[in-house]
Amino acid sequence: MRYGVAGSVARAAAAVAVAALVLVAPAAAQDRRGNQPAAGGAGWTTNQTNTEPGIDGIALDARQIELVKKVSDYFNGIENMRGNFVQTTPDHKRMKGKFFMKRPGRIRFEYSPPSRQLIISDGNQIAIQDLDINTDDRVMVDQTPFRVLLRKDVDLLRDARILEVQEASDLVIVSLQDKAQDASGKVRIFLALAPEVELREWVTTDAQGLDTRLEVSALDRSKPVDAALFKIISPTLRNIQ
Repeated sequence: MRYGVAGSVARAAAAVAVAALVLVAPAAAQDRRGNQPAAGGAGWTTNQTNTEPGIDGIALDARQIELVKKVSDYFNGIENMRGNFVQTTPDHKRMKGKFFMKRPGRIRFEYSPPSRQLIISDGNQIAIQDLDINTDDRVMVDQTPFRVLLRKDVDLLRDARILEVQEASDLVIVSLQDKAQDASGKVRIFLALAPEVELREWVTTDAQGLDTRLEVSALDRSKPVDAALFKIISPTLRNIQ
């Protein structure tokens, strides 16, 4: 078993991209025709024109503060969630699967065959497991960019450096970095605004600048998720069982 080395942190960010969560190729959200809207293009607002964010993030106007609060409220409103995901890695490989979330702190990604990868957060640790070769890498949740989204009280204005806010008629994009972290990893979150606020995808960028994208679909928040799904079991013990 291997624990919490720098490589594990990068793998956790890429795999969970999680997203998610997402939280996770440089991505702009795709519109309904599958095209990528350009930042600052028609129908978009942004305050990053020719400006790099400082250590405390970018300056936000009143509308952008409202949008960031909307993202915080969305995650605070999640108690249980399940759905499907498609993950695109930095080398453009695509993997599919199902995910489960139970806030605060717990998330599980089950990759579809032929992969036997499994990612589980029990609220304290994130385990990245490959059941074929019995690997079990672990990293503390607080070492990942997802801490601010998985905590009990999500307040992005308080706990995150806001690096980007964009808005279209039916989509908001917020890019953030945990204030409490020394690492340079960040998460870019895409939420639909209509017909209701709903997570669409997130992109994680690790310390090396590599992006992993995770698109979600068929989200269901109506049913309780069994807490037993978030118990971390070593691959060796799991195979015996």
